[in-house]
Parts: sequence; structure tokens; C-alpha cells
Amino acid sequence: MDAQTPAAHDMDLLRHLADLNGIATHFWDWYGQRKDVSADSLLRVLQSLDLPVTPQATRADIHNALKETEDRHWRRLLPTTVVARQGESREFNVHVPDGYWVYVEWVSEEGARGHCQQQDRWVPPREVDGQVIGRATFTVPSDMPLGWHRLVATAQDNQTCEATLIVVPQRLNVPLADGPRRWGVAAQLYSIRSRTSWGMGDTADLADILALCGQQGADFLLMNPVHACAPITPIENSPYLPVSRRWVNPLYIHPESIEEYAFLSESDREYVQQLHEETNKATGTAAYIDRDVSWTGKCKALERIFYQPRSIHREIQFRTFVEKCGVDLENFALWCALVEDKGSLELPENMSNVHAPAVKEARHYFAERVLFWQWCQWVASEQLSHAQALARSLGMNVGVMADLAVGVHPTGSDVWSMPTVFARGMSVGAPPDMYSQQGQNWSQPPWSPRGLAEAGYAPLRDMLRAVLAHAGAVRIDHILGMFRLWWIPAGQEASAGTYVYYDHEAMVGVLLLEAQRAGAQVIGEDLGTVEPWVRDYLRERGVQGTSVLWFEKDQAGDPLHAQEYRTECLAAVTTHDLPPTAGYINGIQTSLRHELGLLVDDIQTVRQADRDEQERMRLRLYEYGLLDSDSAPTNNHTDTCEVDTQTFVEALHRYAARTPARLVVASLVDAVGDMRPQNLPGTYREYPNWCVPLCNEQGEEITVELLAHNDRFHSLSRVMRHELNDCSCEASSVG
Repeated sequence: MDAQTPAAHDMDLLRHLADLNGIATHFWDWYGQRKDVSADSLLRVLQSLDLPVTPQATRADIHNALKETEDRHWRRLLPTTVVARQGESREFNVHVPDGYWVYVEWVSEEGARGHCQQQDRWVPPREVDGQVIGRATFTVPSDMPLGWHRLVATAQDNQTCEATLIVVPQRLNVPLADGPRRWGVAAQLYSIRSRTSWGMGDTADLADILALCGQQGADFLLMNPVHACAPITPIENSPYLPVSRRWVNPLYIHPESIEEYAFLSESDREYVQQLHEETNKATGTAAYIDRDVSWTGKCKALERIFYQPRSIHREIQFRTFVEKCGVDLENFALWCALVEDKGSLELPENMSNVHAPAVKEARHYFAERVLFWQWCQWVASEQLSHAQALARSLGMNVGVMADLAVGVHPTGSDVWSMPTVFARGMSVGAPPDMYSQQGQNWSQPPWSPRGLAEAGYAPLRDMLRAVLAHAGAVRIDHILGMFRLWWIPAGQEASAGTYVYYDHEAMVGVLLLEAQRAGAQVIGEDLGTVEPWVRDYLRERGVQGTSVLWFEKDQAGDPLHAQEYRTECLAAVTTHDLPPTAGYINGIQTSLRHELGLLVDDIQTVRQADRDEQERMRLRLYEYGLLDSDSAPTNNHTDTCEVDTQTFVEALHRYAARTPARLVVASLVDAVGDMRPQNLPGTYREYPNWCVPLCNEQGEEITVELLAHNDRFHSLSRVMRHELNDCSCEASSVG
């Protein structure tokens, strides 16, 4: 083959280039069959990583890209970022013109300085861009403290360079990680309304739900992400598709809880009250959550309160918050103002990112509106802090367990503010599996591994700090994304993607460092296709996994015995991506997927699989004495047996509680008998994802006030409290 032969005709060469850049060239599907990634997909992913290739690349282009892959490391005096574990020395490479001397020192975040020792490592020099470059090897001292430090190199020709040095814990070690087992409740905050809500659950409702759960003996409330959305309608419904993961969605603000509300004039207060009444009137009879109506009224109320004069101490608190958050908050607020002004997330070319030519002038023009959006973030932060403080004061050891979404909106503020940190022309998703047989495209641009390293992982650090600021624990949605993500080229089906690998040592290290400093537990959602070593790695680093009863099976396909569950995990009966357990038992997930054309297999085949799965689970529950003999299946799981739904749901939760899992969670939808899914993976407009209010088994809405007196809620709470708080908390074996 000559140099102009299409790259697709030399797959070995193309795969070699992909391997060097952390791109998987094949994967295993859910049937256990190997699937090779197409040349077109590999070339598009390589192009998104800023390599000089296109889908029409030739063999010569691939050879040039191979040289570029090697040369880029040699062009830098220092690596972009060095991550070291506390107590270990860490080697790193330094590149200077061959024969030059170089001096490297570390600078701690407190300002202390020290020398990095050079090691006796000889590597042949390399010609790069017409110059012969040598490589020297240095080490980070093993006694460096935890923190965000710097490396500073000075070469013989007075060339200097700085790099980020991050020293991270060997293992997350926080007080709540050990000790007694704990239980909590999982809830979608927006779905739980009250008399004081503005059409959806907010921070005032959060405080009440925390109090109710704490009263029942729960130690934590796992709630959906409350990341920021765009400030214009139509509002994005999914809490897992935010415009930013660092800032908070102002939709969750409760206007009447803002201190300045009490000082509004009579006419202003009547105006806010009228907005509240109109919003509730418009949303109260709706079958689903209507964020557009909620935001339209709430935004007007917030604007009126914003212009109310603040006391001296409140104004100083606000200005201090703005100063502390710095230019990142200013950029987010400016993006909000621009999007609001244009009425679209698609900004004009001259404002397409933070560095665009018209942005500097816009910063001055929209200064007052920028201040309003900064104020909204301050208010939201205050109210979330209040809810967490309340939970802790009521005896909840963890309080809020925050949820960190896996990505952001492709035209959101994070991408606008940090364009070089995201890979162009790609979206994140998941390959086909038994639950989403066509695969999933989450419409989120992935972080670029190279862009993150060049930014010193500051975007990851700042995001984690924000999420941990109001929580005692954090759940990392799809934590496998810190190891690899399924990248889908723009315009392609989800099945046309491939995995791209990240520097997991750096990603997980930053997570542990920030969690350690916040004193927070970390729970990784490690469901789906998981490479075997990943779970071991996370466990060794102190990150707890996630186990869902329906997914935990032995080699025969039967439910895993309770005592065989992992200890270091959060055990659950269901998740937000599955229907409530009552709905699951009644086959709603199969009915909906059939109606929407999402099934690949015949519906009768899928229904039979559902029945078989439930019969196996009933048998396991009977073996553990959690269902009586009248409810137990017989004849090798083939008989259909009637079990009261609530009895079955509570038996499943008893089973979860009898595993050795350190944390056990019950979903609020299961506690009230809800049937409808909050989210149906693989759908967008076909199903009202993230818009279903909390309801009982009859489809009647359960408000916060009704929840306080709900018999099912109290009954399931007693189950959890008895199994975890009143028992020996040892995993049961079959009697």
C-alpha cells in the first residue's frame, strides 16, 4: 500500500494510532460478542482530539498523526499536570534541548518551595521540529502534603515553565465512611411539591423532606442533580443535561425564604403572592411538572426581590460570595444574560464563546443583569446550605447526598466558558444493552482528556467543590466516565461509537482530594458494562459502588445471595432509570418500550423474561423468610403467584437491608406506591421524562404535606429502620 491509500484500508496502522491516543478499537456487546469499531468512527474521534486527520485520511496522514502523537510530549518543558499519591514519590519527564541543564522545584499551595531530584535515567534524544530534544527524569518528593501545588522548571537558556502538581490521598478516609451501616431515601426533588411550591419542588420542600426522612431515622437523602439550566424557556427537563455542573439551577430557589422578601413593600409582596398563585393555578391541575410556567413566574418574583435594598451585612455577604467565586461566576452570569437577551442557546458567532470578540463589550453592557444572575447563585447556595445544616441539626449523619451528572448541554455555559476542555463533534452515550437495545445518546459533549490535563484539572476540581459545598456525600453518576466514556460522532447512531479512555489516576485522585477536604463520602454509580479491575480499583481508593437488586445475579441468572453483595457499596432496589418497583412488578417498563417502538426482541419474549426474573426473585425472598409460603413460587419458577404489591416491595427492601452493603437506600416512589417511571432511557420527547410528580398507586399526587401522613411511607421507613438500626446489621444467610 502506498502513502495515498485510504487509512481505512490499513486498519492495523489506524488501530495503532487509536491505541496510542486512548481510543478503543473494539468492544464487547451485551451478548458477549466482539464488535470492531469502524475506520470512520476511529478517524472522527481522532480528529476531535485535535490530531491532523479527517474521515478521508490517507496512510500518509496516519503516519503524520503518529509522529504528532509522539512529538507533542517532547515539545513541552514540563508535563501539563503531574498527579502523585501522598506518601509516594512520582517520576515525571522534563524536555530541553539536548545537552542543556535544567532545574526543577516544587511550590506548595502555601508558598513553600523545595528541590525535585533528578534521576539517573537515560533516554535517547529525539528530533522535534528540526531541533534535537533531550529527556530528563525528575521525582516529586514522597513527603509532599495533600493539595494543589506547582512545579517550576528553569532551563539553561532561561526558558521557564510551570505545571500543576496535585498530591492526592491514597484512599478516601472520612469519619462517616466507617462505623454503623446507614440507610436513606432517594428522591427527585422537583417531583415533590407542597402548598408553598411554585409548581415544582424547591429548597423549602427539600428542608421539609429532609426533616421527614430524618424523623424516620434516615441518615441521608439522595436527591437528583440541581445543576444549572438555561434561564429561558423552554426549560430543559432533564437534571442530567445541565448547562453547567458547577452552578445551581435557580428554579430550586424558594422566593419567600429569601431574607429580603420580608422587607418588601405591601404592593411588592402582593405582586409576588399573585405570581405565586397564578403559577400554582396553572400547574396545579397539570398531569406533569411544567418548568416553563414555574420559571416564568418565579423569575419575575426573584427580580422584584433582587431590587429590594439589602442590609449592610447582607450586601457584604453577597459581595464576598461574588469575589470568592471570581471570574468563573461572572462568566456564567454573563452567559445567562446573553442567552436571555438573544432568547436562544445558539449565540451569534461574535459571542460564540467567552473569547469571542463581542464578549468584552457585552460584559460592560450587561453588568447589571450579570449582577442579578450572580445574586441568584448566592441565594441558591444559601438555601441549599440551610437545608443541609437543618438535616445535620436533626441528627442526620450525612444529610444531603448530592448527585453529580455525567455531562453538560452541548451549547451550555460550561462549553461556552471552557471551549478547549471539550471534544468537538462528539457526544456521550452508551452502547446497546438489554435495557436500551438501540444504545443511548445523551447529547453531551465529552471532556477532552488532553484539554483537562492542560487545564490542570481545575474544571474538575471546581465542579466537585461546588457540588460538595452543600452535601455530606456525593453520588457520581456513571463514575466509569472517569475511566472511559462512550463517544459517538455527531450525526451517527449510538451503536457507531467507541470508548475513549481518561487518566483515571488523575480523575479519581482529584475526586478523592476534594472529598477528603470536604469530609464527604463518595458513591460511584458503577452499573452497566464495567471492566473487572475498575471496581477493585475504586474499592481500594475508598469509593463505594452501587448495587441494584435486579442487576445483581449469580452465574445461573438467579438473584445474588444477600451475603454475597459487596460491603463497600450503596444497595438499592431501583434507580431513577428504572420504573418504581410497583411499576416494574406490573411490567410497565416493557409496555412503555413496546408502545414507543424501543424493543428489539418480541414483546412476548421480553414479558416472559420479566416474569421469569420476578419468579426467581420471589423464590429468593421466600428462601430468606421474607415472603410466606403462600407467596412462594413452585415448580422451578414456572407458576405465576399473586403477591400483594406492597408486601413484595417491602420484602425486596428487607432483602437489600440484609446485604452487608454499608449504605442502603429506598426510593421515595417505592415508599408511596408510585407506578410511573421518572425517566425512560432511550427516549426524548416520546415520554415525559423528569416531569412526573410524586403520586400514589392510584396516580393521585402526594405532596409534602400528604407525605408526612402517608401510611406506606411510614411502613417502608419502619422496614428500613428495623433492618438497619434495630438489628445486628449482619448479612443474613439462608435459614
